[in-house]
Amino acid sequence: MAEQIEIKTAPADFRFPTTNQTRHCFTRYIEYHRCVNAKGEATADCEKFAKYYRSLCPAEWVEKWNEQRENGTFAGPL
Repeated sequence: MAEQIEIKTAPADFRFPTTNQTRHCFTRYIEYHRCVNAKGEATADCEKFAKYYRSLCPAEWVEKWNEQRENGTFAGPL
């Protein structure tokens, strides 16, 4: 029998009531990296934030932000 895969996206967030999810995406990315910095990369607590930003953010943005973090030029508050 084939295993069923459950697909979820980030839950609704009252801070982002409009249809434009750009800020929601950026905030979830920041939350994930703050969590990793505070608790470590192997922590399951941070995985929900990773799922959220991965479902909201275009891959090109994430690649660019990762590159900026590595170079020390990321504009976000980590």
